[in-house]
Amino acid sequence: MRCTGKIYRLIVAAAVCAVLATGCEKPEEVAAAYEEENYNREIYRGSLFAESLCTATADILPDGILDASTLHSAGLFDVNDKNVDIACRLHERLYPASTTKIMTALVAIQKGDLSAVVTVPQEADVSNFAWDEKTCGIKAGDTLTLSDLLHGLMMESGNDTAVAIAVHIAGSADAFSQMMNEEAQRLMATNTHFVNSNGLHDENHYTTAYDLYLIFNECIKHQEFVDIINTKQYTAQITGADGQVRQADWAQTNFYASGRAELPVGATIVGGKTGTTDQAGNCLILLNETADGSPYISIVMGADTKELLYQDMTALINGISANE
Repeated sequence: MRCTGKIYRLIVAAAVCAVLATGCEKPEEVAAAYEEENYNREIYRGSLFAESLCTATADILPDGILDASTLHSAGLFDVNDKNVDIACRLHERLYPASTTKIMTALVAIQKGDLSAVVTVPQEADVSNFAWDEKTCGIKAGDTLTLSDLLHGLMMESGNDTAVAIAVHIAGSADAFSQMMNEEAQRLMATNTHFVNSNGLHDENHYTTAYDLYLIFNECIKHQEFVDIINTKQYTAQITGADGQVRQADWAQTNFYASGRAELPVGATIVGGKTGTTDQAGNCLILLNETADGSPYISIVMGADTKELLYQDMTALINGISANE
């Protein structure tokens, strides 16, 4: 790397002064030697952000794995080898539904103390959500730990827990959405914009399958996140505003965990996040591991039906062995 402008002139001036003081060597020789010694080292060559990521700009659809005619958006990412093994419309803007909650969890883990006791604010009271919106049944004034809330968020997909987390971490839902967007920008998820922490539909709340990969790839660097998505059953201890303690039992919502979909054979599912709204369709992002422990991220977005969602996801995961 070469120095320019004032910095370069200062270096040259210092070199010239040294020459004048010693009477040795020509000024240009000293300057060149100094520059080569101090500014042409490997340490000054920064690594590119994408060097540690899977990247793809075009579709990659190996024969016999997926039916592209029924597929909206999907990807299979080899985390260790940094390869995109399968790609279908990875960069198309889509609504994420509750897959949003992986970013909610990421920001909470980065900014919060999982052992902290949280008092549920009025905004997160279960009564604020429609009957068909997933909740964990928390009420204003309840107290439980941030870890409890994250389990409810990622396992039961509680929209109420998402709001409670947002207010606890940032002071307000809007401020937390800003933190989510800042983290998305840091991760280069440039086709993503969040307006809430739970994924309830909004035209200005969107992402892409590739951006979700970027976010999820960051999530799995945190063991706390992996432990939560790998938990099959969880019991939270909730203390009500009246001091009464009650238990809440939460389980994973994906069909593989509940036995409603046959497990793939290409790898073992560690866990992940579902998401469904009328506008987003059916979405699923998973962390998988092969027999030797190699991690893969698989994503299906916008499937018309649950049947197609799990059909395509199983094909993706079984495609891992086909690509090895």
